Amino acid sequence: MVLRRPRQRPVRRDHPPVRVLPDAAERALLRANGPDIVAAADPDTLVELGSGTSEKTRLLLDAMTAGPSPVRYVPFDVSEHTVRQAAQELTATYADVQVHAVVGDFHHHLAEIPAGGRRLVSFLGGTIGNLRPPERSQFLGELRAMTGAGDTVLIGIDLVKDTDTLVRAYDDASGVTAAFNRNALAHVNRVLGADFDPDAFEHVAVWNRADQWIEMHLLSTREQVVTLDSLDVTATFDRGESLLTEISAKFTPRRFADELRIACFEVVETWTADPGYQLVLARPCGSP
Repeated sequence: MVLRRPRQRPVRRDHPPVRVLPDAAERALLRANGPDIVAAADPDTLVELGSGTSEKTRLLLDAMTAGPSPVRYVPFDVSEHTVRQAAQELTATYADVQVHAVVGDFHHHLAEIPAGGRRLVSFLGGTIGNLRPPERSQFLGELRAMTGAGDTVLIGIDLVKDTDTLVRAYDDASGVTAAFNRNALAHVNRVLGADFDPDAFEHVAVWNRADQWIEMHLLSTREQVVTLDSLDVTATFDRGESLLTEISAKFTPRRFADELRIACFEVVETWTADPGYQLVLARPCGSP
C-alpha cells in the first residue's frame, strides 16, 4: 500500500450520506452489472473518488480480479484515517491487487491521482448532485483534464422523480434527514465557535422545480441572535426565516449526457434501477 498526501491538506467534511434509497439502488446496480461495467470499460486500474470505506468498490474489484491481468486500486478520500483503513482491509482481501491510497479533496487534488494504465474513475453515491451547475462544470472539466485515451469514468446520478417521492426522501418520517440537517449547525458551532441552538430550527425539504434540485432548509422557530465568535459576526433570525444548508440536484439522462458532452465526454453505456437511479459510463471524446 502506498499512501500519497497532496501538497495542500484538505479540510475534512464530516457529513454522513443521507440518501438511503439511491444508495441501495446503486449497490444493486453494481452487484448485478459489475462484470458488464468492467467489460465495457476494460480497466486495469480502478480509481474511486470519495472512496470512504470502499464497500461498494468490492463489487467492481471482484469483476476486475476475475480476469488474468494485474489490478491496481486507487482509493481517493479526504479522510486519511478512513482511506488508510480501507486500503489495509482491501490489501488483506485482495492479495493480488496493488493499492495506492491518496488523501485528497476532489475539488482541489485530482492532479495528485497517479496516471498510467487504463483507469476506470468512479464517482458514486450521487455525490455529483451536491454540486451546483458551475461547480459541476468545473469538476467535469477537471475530470476530463486528468483522463486520457483508454480511461473511462463511472458516475452515479439520482434521477428526477415526482415531487412527493423526492420530498419524502429528504423529509423522512423517522427524522433521520432532519437530524442530519440540524447537525450542520452543531458542526458550525464546533468549527466557528458559534452558539446556534439546533433545536430552535425546523427541517424543511423543498423541490426546486426550476433548478431541478432538492433544497434542505432550516427554519428558525423563533426570533433569535446567533454569534460566530471566530468570524466576529452576529446573525439575527426572524421567526420563519430560512437558512439554506444543502442542495441535491436530480438529473434526466439527456441533461446529464449533455453536461458530459460539454466537458468532452461521450456516454458509453448506462444502467438504471428503481427508484430512479442511474450509473453512467463515459469516456473522453475521441477515445477508441
